Amino acid sequence: MELSDAALLVTAGLAAGTVNAVAGGGSLITFPAMIAAGLPPVPANVSNSVAVFPGYVASVAGSRTDLPRGRALWALLPTTVVGTIVGCLLLLGTPARAFELVVPFLVLGATAVLAFQDPLRRLVGHPAELGPRRRTVTVQAMVAVGAVYGGYFGAALGVMLVAGLALVLDATLARVSAVKNLLSATVGLTTLVVFALFGPVNWAAVAVVAPATLVGGYAGARLVRRLPPVVLKTLIVAFGTTIGLYLLWRAVR
Repeated sequence: MELSDAALLVTAGLAAGTVNAVAGGGSLITFPAMIAAGLPPVPANVSNSVAVFPGYVASVAGSRTDLPRGRALWALLPTTVVGTIVGCLLLLGTPARAFELVVPFLVLGATAVLAFQDPLRRLVGHPAELGPRRRTVTVQAMVAVGAVYGGYFGAALGVMLVAGLALVLDATLARVSAVKNLLSATVGLTTLVVFALFGPVNWAAVAVVAPATLVGGYAGARLVRRLPPVVLKTLIVAFGTTIGLYLLWRAVR
């Protein structure tokens, strides 16, 4: 690996870790960087999924005080693991073209849900008004869909999780973001195991990017705790819109 390629990957890893902690979408920084460093698309996607995992762990560490207590949170983890495995198998065993065309609309749709959260809550009901069973089923379903997406591609996973969880959880956006970080880390760990065993991982690129995402992820999670809710929401919506439009352009060009 050339020194210039390594410098590019380190910079991309720092930026991606920070962006993932704040809003999600950091993979759209590291994935093109790996392509630019000379990796083919599939190894770049697989290596990228492995490399960003430490950043998710750092985000969990930085936001751990905002995590809710109780069994309900931990009950989401098995669903996350199963959904991620399904997404990984889809990536390794099916053509990517059809999913590439759907992904931009998923991201833009999730961003719109977050942007218009209050009107939607008035339409479907505030989380406090939902029965416990209905809320549990809804949250599990949203997490399952997000995990499948995260195992397959993962870019803007944070945007999708925040949008869905904020609609059905009666919690502050900082707390929702902390839950998002834990679920994203679970997705990251699962993809790491699956791709390490069965995927074409470029471990040299991972070794360069992973430590940088660790630093960026912790810094981003600490930043989230200091941001006013309206600013955090605006940032996530802006990131999600930009990522969705970029993915749409890439899919149709």
